[in-house]
Amino acid sequence: MQTFIHYFLHFGFPIIIAYGFFRKDWKKVYFILIATILVDLDHLFADPIFQADRCSINFHPLHTYYAMIGYAVLLFFRKPFNIIGIGLLFHMLTDYIDCLLM
Repeated sequence: MQTFIHYFLHFGFPIIIAYGFFRKDWKKVYFILIATILVDLDHLFADPIFQADRCSINFHPLHTYYAMIGYAVLLFFRKPFNIIGIGLLFHMLTDYIDCLLM
């Protein structure tokens, strides 16, 4: 169930965010929200790259609290930067929920 929740929050819930808050441009916003998954490229610097029981939050460089402050700052900029900030912060929330489910 944890895997289903994790991937639903990464790929399914962004549709709800995009359509609920950006109805006019929801497809473009959804694409931007999905593109923020690229933040997971920082997993490539970990050894091992994937470990099932590892919490990403505050382990990988782009998943630190300091990075999250930067993502929150993006919320105060214009489109598309605020949407990128929303996507990155929601990604961090998704990973945090995953950590709680471990």
